[in-house]
Amino acid sequence: MILVDMNQISLANVMMHLHMTKFDRPEDNTVRHMILNSLRMYRTRFSSEFGELVLCYDSKHYWRRDYFPQYKASRRTKRATDSKNWDAIFECLNTIKAEIKENLPYKVLEVYGAEADDIIAALCLELEFDNGKTLILSGDKDFIQLQKYTNVTQYSPITKKFVNGEDPKQYLKEHILNGDSSDGVPNVLSPDHTFTDGLRQRPLGKKKIEKFLDVGFPNGEVERNFQRNEKLIDLTKSPNNIFHDCLKAYKDAPEGDRSNLLNYFIEKRLKTLTDSIGEF
Repeated sequence: MILVDMNQISLANVMMHLHMTKFDRPEDNTVRHMILNSLRMYRTRFSSEFGELVLCYDSKHYWRRDYFPQYKASRRTKRATDSKNWDAIFECLNTIKAEIKENLPYKVLEVYGAEADDIIAALCLELEFDNGKTLILSGDKDFIQLQKYTNVTQYSPITKKFVNGEDPKQYLKEHILNGDSSDGVPNVLSPDHTFTDGLRQRPLGKKKIEKFLDVGFPNGEVERNFQRNEKLIDLTKSPNNIFHDCLKAYKDAPEGDRSNLLNYFIEKRLKTLTDSIGEF
């Protein structure tokens, strides 16, 4: 099974398109071709070893934001001051997502309250003792923790390299202690509102990390912050209802219907992809 982090792949293609054209909004036809061609390339390269694509999308609503309102809050702030037209970007990507769901022969998963990370983690856990191999197609280092499952491999479309060389369990422990600034999650020495209030994190060096791992936490506040970060970062800590909804979505999702593919490619004038239709 190839678990595709579609939000990362879709946004990467949009950003490449905007960088090349210098536009502030995407041109749907070009982005559509780029995203579909990416899927074709990944399937061609990896399907013989790992099986079929499963496309995983973030929901518009995250359970993590309910649990921790500061989660990814800075991203919304940055977009508000960005020169790019984010409304047009999201409209383009939502249109293409709907087209993919309707016309491509893959399972497309989007679960209310879940991010693609939750879907991918749930399926990795469910398939831990399956005979097949699982490939996570994403450069997100959050997925390193899932490499504790012996059948899981990760490949980054950004660097075009396999993501490996880390001890998954040790990486997760250090990641929880350090937090994740890109998601608005402070380190365990810093309060919840650190990034939303523009504060500096309290320094957390290697020696302190080693001490925390060996001895434990010096006070209740640090322990509380560790629990905060563990809930947000450890992908096995998602709520039970989210976990089960992800598995149900996978089991219920249709797959394998190729009947719409040719008409879709013709309608959208995807001539180059039509010539390679057998690779989808």
